[in-house]
Amino acid sequence: MLLYANLLAGLSLLSLALYKVSYMTVKTRFAPSPTGFLHVGGVRTALYSWLYAKHTDGKFVLRIEDSDFERSTQKAIDAIIEGLEWLGLTWNEGPYYQTKRLDRYNQLLDELLAKNKAYKCYAPKELLDEIREEQVAAGLKPHYDATHPKVIEVNSIATEEWPFAIRFRNPKEGSVIFDDKIRGNIEISNSELDDLIIRRSDGAPTYNFCVVVDDWDMGITQVIRGDDHINNTPRQINIYKALGASIPEFAHCAMILGDDGSKLSKRHGAVNVMQYRDDGYLPHALLNYLVRLGWSHGDQEIFSIEEMINLFDLNSISKSASAFNADKLLWLNNHYIKSSDPEYVSKYLQWHLDQKNIDISNGPDIRDVIKLIGERCNTLIELADQSRYFYQENQTVDADAAKKHLRPVAKEVLDLTLSKIESLEDWSINSLHNVISDTCTELEVGMSKVGMPLRVAITGVSQSPSIDAVMYLVGKKRLVSRIRKALTFIRERQMKQ
Repeated sequence: MLLYANLLAGLSLLSLALYKVSYMTVKTRFAPSPTGFLHVGGVRTALYSWLYAKHTDGKFVLRIEDSDFERSTQKAIDAIIEGLEWLGLTWNEGPYYQTKRLDRYNQLLDELLAKNKAYKCYAPKELLDEIREEQVAAGLKPHYDATHPKVIEVNSIATEEWPFAIRFRNPKEGSVIFDDKIRGNIEISNSELDDLIIRRSDGAPTYNFCVVVDDWDMGITQVIRGDDHINNTPRQINIYKALGASIPEFAHCAMILGDDGSKLSKRHGAVNVMQYRDDGYLPHALLNYLVRLGWSHGDQEIFSIEEMINLFDLNSISKSASAFNADKLLWLNNHYIKSSDPEYVSKYLQWHLDQKNIDISNGPDIRDVIKLIGERCNTLIELADQSRYFYQENQTVDADAAKKHLRPVAKEVLDLTLSKIESLEDWSINSLHNVISDTCTELEVGMSKVGMPLRVAITGVSQSPSIDAVMYLVGKKRLVSRIRKALTFIRERQMKQ
């Protein structure tokens, strides 16, 4: 009995070990083509793939699909990598480049030719275009027809010196069936699939072949991508089978549309992801927004990165298209600016400070400034602009604010406040609050009669956080200097009247 119990325990441990091995083999990938910038649709695909790998303790692979020699550029590659790094979507393997794997593709192409699972096609493009025009005129779906008399004739008379493409010999019977993790069971008849080109006549292997070889060689277990690839999937599955390769699971995400229901364009937000950095967005805000464009966890709207990883699963991705809403993204950005650790915010704010030549080395801790003014800012650009008066002298004073609040009547207020500040020994928010309160009492005026001239004198604008907190961070030396400048401005204004 004891032996039996030990055997069961051993089997349970073995099952658990095998489960863990299987669990740890999850491998996803993000495989952009470097023919343009990385936009929000691509970022969401990368995010979902990254989250699923993290959720399952798997690995996330970055692969640059640069097999389109004419359109791929180094500038686009650099932009993709920069965007992923800015977002924090780090990869475990890669980046791999298809242009560095041409020998591997050609090796497998030769094997398919030798096994009669692929063949050489000598038919020139002009002839194939002519045949397609005939098919359209006859009301047929245009497709490659290996049995067309003109194609047969060309292939029969061709010699090895002729340029040729290599076509995959697609099965003619049966169907391709796969269980899409988002869309469910999908079946495509092989009669709908023609013999696609897997190497062009210029010697370049094509996307549908390269992606299969790459996913096989790299051990990709889940392919998460946009639903514009659904038509490619049955073709790729047939190539997997012909190569004897393991077939990954597929999950095809619905499109992201503009808020008006049309295809996402630049005016909706389909811009280079780095434009969001330039426009003052935090990576966390953009990631939180994009994860909810097609995925949900109940009614929850705000997710930490850890929550995204822990809660993410493919079954909760919607089949329906999502609408990009710029206002919602802006709301989220404000939320993260005011609620995130100031250390995190300052990391991304620094780029904007540098762009505006704001040197924060001679002033208050930028984290304290973020705590004070962050709630008022929707973007890091606004945060940088509003932090300027804590660090820079000779800032421009708003003309309307000066006209309204730096009038002769404010001279007495500023004179008394200045004398109290100069004699102040305890530099604290509470002491500065008392300075303002005492000035109001002595002059028998309301708080606004003191606070507003002070605010304009110190910040150059008529709106700011609590003036005593602003005064504390600006510091005594700057405070005294700015109030004196305001008094000079008032005297000069009097002389002109």
